[in-house]
Amino acid sequence: MTRPRGQGRLVGRTIALPEAREVDRLADMLAEEGATPLRCPLVAIKDAPDQAPVEAWLRALVAGEMNDVVFLTGEGLRRLLSTAERMGVRAEMIEALRRARKVTRGPKPARALHEIGLASELPAPVPTSAGVIEALGGLELAGHCVGVQLYGEEPNRPLVEYLESRGARVLPVAPYVYASASDDAAIAALIDGIDGGRVDAIAFTSASQVDRLWQVARGGPGGSAGEARLEAALARIRVAAIGPVAVESLHAHRVRVDIVPDKSFVMRRLVDALADALGPAA
Repeated sequence: MTRPRGQGRLVGRTIALPEAREVDRLADMLAEEGATPLRCPLVAIKDAPDQAPVEAWLRALVAGEMNDVVFLTGEGLRRLLSTAERMGVRAEMIEALRRARKVTRGPKPARALHEIGLASELPAPVPTSAGVIEALGGLELAGHCVGVQLYGEEPNRPLVEYLESRGARVLPVAPYVYASASDDAAIAALIDGIDGGRVDAIAFTSASQVDRLWQVARGGPGGSAGEARLEAALARIRVAAIGPVAVESLHAHRVRVDIVPDKSFVMRRLVDALADALGPAA
């Protein structure tokens, strides 16, 4: 049974946080429950170094070329708005989005639309690219121009190829890139903490965090042995993931995922799921 919030549901627990963008917010939520957050941001987000393709995409949107726009992340929409502001076309961008049919993968892009007074006409039933494809299944797309805001620099060939197979012209845009947020030594110390039993759980909020952790483990002096050590260490603690994309990435690395919110893949639900699964330390 779920205990009321704010009554120390995680007293005595140490939770590792690879989150970067909202690490303080997540850490504060856990601290309110009595947990000790162990911050180690694994990735940072930066504007795409080449802004010319982003600006060209925005000009196409403002010109009314796009019938539909797919937003895979809230961060991507906010970065596009920032670029539009710099170009002096923010109001025109919002008006163009108002006219287009908006498709969202998960609650974060829907929340970013809400911040500018808009709503998603077509939220994916599951916050994955496969969920977006499922949502698009019943739509007429032949002859449509579909803008696709990508997840980082990942080209998302399955989604783009699906749209093309339905007769759509696809205009993808990558408004941001991922960069290392912590140096390798800090991440190695995090792995030591997990392996040394000083952490009760680790909470992943994106697939990019998983990739960065394995990159450091694999690139250390132990090579593949470092990767095996990380997998063994994670097997001894509880592994939490905010939603299916992070779960899929962890499974690809042969990691068992113990804790996932059963709905509304947001940070509050993740904290609640951690509290239900762990409880206070004995």
